[in-house]
Amino acid sequence: MPEPSVAVISATKFPEIVAPVSRIDEAARTSDGHPALGDAVWLDLDHPGSDSAGFLANESGYAHVARADNIATTASANDGAIPPHWTLGVAVAPDARASGVRARLVAAAVRHVAEHGGGRLVFWVLGAGPDDDEELAPVGLQPARDLYEMRVALPIAEEAKWPAGIRVRPFEVGTDEAAWLEVNNRAFAGHDEQGGWTASTLERRMTEAWFDPALFLLAFDDTGLLGFNWLKMHEAHDRDPRLGEIYVIGIDPRGQGSGLGRALAIAGLQALHQRGIDVGMLFVAADNEPALRLYRALGFEVHRVDRAYECEVEPA
Repeated sequence: MPEPSVAVISATKFPEIVAPVSRIDEAARTSDGHPALGDAVWLDLDHPGSDSAGFLANESGYAHVARADNIATTASANDGAIPPHWTLGVAVAPDARASGVRARLVAAAVRHVAEHGGGRLVFWVLGAGPDDDEELAPVGLQPARDLYEMRVALPIAEEAKWPAGIRVRPFEVGTDEAAWLEVNNRAFAGHDEQGGWTASTLERRMTEAWFDPALFLLAFDDTGLLGFNWLKMHEAHDRDPRLGEIYVIGIDPRGQGSGLGRALAIAGLQALHQRGIDVGMLFVAADNEPALRLYRALGFEVHRVDRAYECEVEPA
């Protein structure tokens, strides 16, 4: 099989490549049982940054590189700011995986980062394994952290037990954005993906077709917003039934250890089941032992392991 050429796609041309990229990702998903490209890629294809770029190898593979959209550029390193970094996603059709096309796509993305000032590059491989470690090492990408996709059958038997004085209601668009950003960024201070969100980061997520404020639960005490559970529904696809996801759940540091996180998780799973969902899911860092204990106690089990590979790219 001849080596496919790699075409550089500028952000202005992204609308023209959505169809072939979707076909490549669909072929990978049919083979692997899960997508190759994460939500961040599709979001940037719709709303690209000025430095975003794609790399298309015919119908064999696609790489997408963009600056992370939760970058705080003026805060100090001690206040939870997220250092600027790049994100990379790659999908390769099954019949092209032996051709080395992924390595060429990754190399093209690394060159793009170098030509645009360099910096830390984070590449999430969904459903990663030892072969990925070996293949990505020569281009300098090393395993940095794992993320578990966990699932549970719904409904669960446990009922939510709320701490005293807690009031729960859905997110109100136009009212709750500022308070939510403050609590989210305190709860996830220093977290690469969920920390350091800005108003534009939140707005981009809220314009997604799946966003439903009725499935965005906020918990308040007398002081203000204390925690939240943002939920997301996925339609059935290939091997997967309809899934209800705990997209992000967070507790302000002043409320951690109160049992509010457990109550919000249970209430969210109940809300999903009331919508006809029979399988709940979430993503959690593999080294987050307190969260893993909670989710395992609720019946969640690991379904898939995703892995972040990282390297520092020197400017060209």
